[in-house]
Amino acid sequence: MVIPMKVIDLTPRGYCHGVLNALAMVKKVIKTESYPRPIYVLGQIVHNKKITEAFNAFGVISLDQTGKTRYEMLDEITSGTVIFTAHGVSKQAIEKAKQKGLVVLNATCRDVTKVHRAVEQKLEEGYEIVYIGHKNHPEPEAILAISDSIYFVENERDVLLLPNLLSEKKLFVTNQTTLSMYDIESVLSILKTKFPHYLFDNEICHATTVRQEAVMKQDKVDLMLVVGDTLSSNSNKLAFVGEHHQKIPSKLIGGVEDIDLAWLKGIDSVSVTSGASTPTKVTEEVISFLKQYKENDPTTWDHQSKLELIDIL
Repeated sequence: MVIPMKVIDLTPRGYCHGVLNALAMVKKVIKTESYPRPIYVLGQIVHNKKITEAFNAFGVISLDQTGKTRYEMLDEITSGTVIFTAHGVSKQAIEKAKQKGLVVLNATCRDVTKVHRAVEQKLEEGYEIVYIGHKNHPEPEAILAISDSIYFVENERDVLLLPNLLSEKKLFVTNQTTLSMYDIESVLSILKTKFPHYLFDNEICHATTVRQEAVMKQDKVDLMLVVGDTLSSNSNKLAFVGEHHQKIPSKLIGGVEDIDLAWLKGIDSVSVTSGASTPTKVTEEVISFLKQYKENDPTTWDHQSKLELIDIL
């Protein structure tokens, strides 16, 4: 008798509120003829390639050019409607888009907006700002555009390079919403030693936190699959937490088609989670495949996605 592999569906999963809002905005523009064409999204509306491709099929143009800011990418647009993504955008980019005569829609997540407001308020109160984030991510890009005097740190080394004169200033520290506490803790430990009087505002969003907690609290399994895009910070963090803090071999996959059957050899149990911008149907397809998979039955090995682009949305 062949004992089936145990498949554990970690919850919560599915879209966070910021992703839901952003997707609803793009869908509304597609369906509403009064919005001038072409329709542009500056960057990826959310960090998921499948969603981007699905919207592209409806004529939405996603501009995402490595090395260029949102502000700079606006040079490519001369007319139509522009949608700024859930990750946030600078006031300078919004103003530039309006000056070009574009119809402007802003899908910035309210959690990201909260960080913007906190930074602006603390600057007005005379604080120096230290912002913890990841380079080349659109969320820090928008935050750093608020002021040239914001100190950006990614790791412990960056903290050590901060000027000592900050010890004499009021210091406010905050962070990118899609990080993990494990990213932040190591940075904060150095900050506390160097600048013990800083004020910290933890802005890791709730959706990110509860997914990471579910990974931490799960029973021991042989393998964990995280369904999400390689550009998705929160998806990458889920894999990192599983691998480095739970010591569970963890793989980030875009969908069922990315599963390597070699990973499943000799595996008795596998857990599945997903990033906050991963379509539910994509994750469900992964789970369905795993539940019917048998290592010694080639008829269960087909893992090509059967989803159509319309299914993604």
